Amino acid sequence: MNKTIKLSLITTLLLTLNIVAEEKIEDITVTTATKSKQKLQETTSNIDVITAQEIEERHYTTVTEALNSLAGIDFNSNGGIGHSTNIYLRGFDSKRILVLIDGIRYNDVSSLSGAPFAHMMISDIEQIEVIKGPQSGIWGADASAGVINIITKKAKKGVHFSASQEFGSFDTTKSQANISYKNDKFYLKATHSNIDTKGFSAVAPRGSKLENLEDDGYNNKSTNLQAGFQINETNKIDFTHIINDASTQADAYDMTSYSYNPNSQYDEKSKTKLSSVNFNHIDSFNEIDIFAKKSTFSRYYPQDIFSSNFDGETKEYGFTSKVPYGKENFVIWGGEYKSFEHKNSINNSYNNKSLFITNSNKFEGLIGGTTLFTQSLRQDNYNKFDNKTTGKIGLKHIHSAIKGLTTSANYGTAYNVPTPYNLFDPNAGNKNLIAEETKGYDVTIGYNDLKVTYFNNTISDMIDYQSNYDADGNWIGGKYQNIAGDSKLKGLEVAYQTEVTDDALLSLNYTNLNAKDTKGQELARRAKETFKFAIDYYGIEDLHLGLDGTYIGERFDRANKQGQQTGKYTIANFTADYEVDKHMSIYGKVDNITDKYYQTVDGYASSPRAVYAGMKLTY
Repeated sequence: MNKTIKLSLITTLLLTLNIVAEEKIEDITVTTATKSKQKLQETTSNIDVITAQEIEERHYTTVTEALNSLAGIDFNSNGGIGHSTNIYLRGFDSKRILVLIDGIRYNDVSSLSGAPFAHMMISDIEQIEVIKGPQSGIWGADASAGVINIITKKAKKGVHFSASQEFGSFDTTKSQANISYKNDKFYLKATHSNIDTKGFSAVAPRGSKLENLEDDGYNNKSTNLQAGFQINETNKIDFTHIINDASTQADAYDMTSYSYNPNSQYDEKSKTKLSSVNFNHIDSFNEIDIFAKKSTFSRYYPQDIFSSNFDGETKEYGFTSKVPYGKENFVIWGGEYKSFEHKNSINNSYNNKSLFITNSNKFEGLIGGTTLFTQSLRQDNYNKFDNKTTGKIGLKHIHSAIKGLTTSANYGTAYNVPTPYNLFDPNAGNKNLIAEETKGYDVTIGYNDLKVTYFNNTISDMIDYQSNYDADGNWIGGKYQNIAGDSKLKGLEVAYQTEVTDDALLSLNYTNLNAKDTKGQELARRAKETFKFAIDYYGIEDLHLGLDGTYIGERFDRANKQGQQTGKYTIANFTADYEVDKHMSIYGKVDNITDKYYQTVDGYASSPRAVYAGMKLTY
């Protein structure tokens, strides 16, 4: 995208600011910014929210698809649905993003890649909150890039039932059903979803035709069980249990050619269980939550280079207390204990004890408007690492002299600890590793529905695998090391949404990223520029039509602009849904409507044009 196009885009946005967007920010409530419910407009943090309405109208299949609609987010995948997927948030990769599902950690302690985004399907989601920038001052380790919190729908009063069924390309079927009941004393809800597809070959040498390669299928089953009991007016208890079972056909490694064979496959197995119990007490002085959470991950690769099992477990116990004071101020403080264990061949663990506090103030009349001021501080003590003190400070001003104008700034520190595999693997582990450290800030100017943000982050002591070679240049193994120097990730985000007519909504966002390693070389697989758009039309009664797309700028498969160019393309998708009556709707969608050939990772296929259709019943 050249400079003329970028200037034209920004000029167009500035000339149309008097138009009011359909989605009202004052209607959105978030919980991720301070671990407490707040109106989105009253947080200092840089947060994007994907609502249930957008999810349902776009008919996303995966969480990755939904996240990819946002500014500052890019992804790559080693094949189609169910294959290894890496999310980039402002240039940070997946292992530096803390991911939560209903507040339960989804980061796999036995993995080198953080949360298993490949198996995160869209299933009964209320909203997705993405809070950008270093967040360890609130959430602890693994939140260097930010936090993604996926919040599922809760039971509503009475008896409710819904079911949906979808069919489409690659012999894909997708089904979901949920049933719930709620009265004044208790609630129950159960949701089950299933996705099954024959897919297409994951490994696909560039230029090869997918019809000449063996398909790699995928199956994903997910169940979410929720229950709660209102003990009395001030006390309640909630339970959540989530099970995800996935099977992926992968291309086997050929030891003779030292490459993956697209016509030889095996089944990778993955099982995830997330559980939590939360006791909530509210009185005139404060609100207290006492909780216990558990995340278990099991992965089996029966025919990879070496057959292997990976089993990880995270346990978390803690409490938070929210104490309001003054007119609209509050303090949140609490403590947590976490244990992280990687079983199997690693068979090692570490634990963490923490105390944290966040103070939030709201001042009226300062500098002609409303000022929000948030401060966070956290102390983490580890049994196998140095202790860490992190913090965050945020300031936001809602100007009264210019209605609709806001300015905000955030600064935070964060860290990522080594995984048990980094530390204790018999071949590549390094017990002397220390935690990575991140410092970052962002500055935002908003006017009505335009938001422009500059961000700047620095990572020190980055953990990476370093290969060793003998005098003849032969590889002789390697270990994980802390890389001396600083990696810098900075850039610009522009996001805008407006009603172009009474019946049409336009959303635009643009990201310019400068991501460099300690040597000043550009990091691999990060797009220099991305531009995303969405147009929604509601002018025909009971019908919604949507068109969305993404332009990916220059992107290389290896660092320092080496390897295959995997960028410079545009993908567009179309959706249509029709509400037959208050109980039934039907829909269709076309992904990659121009049948554009592209690869996000060199040598791994991405979906050609694909068509899907389905229906949903709600009672």
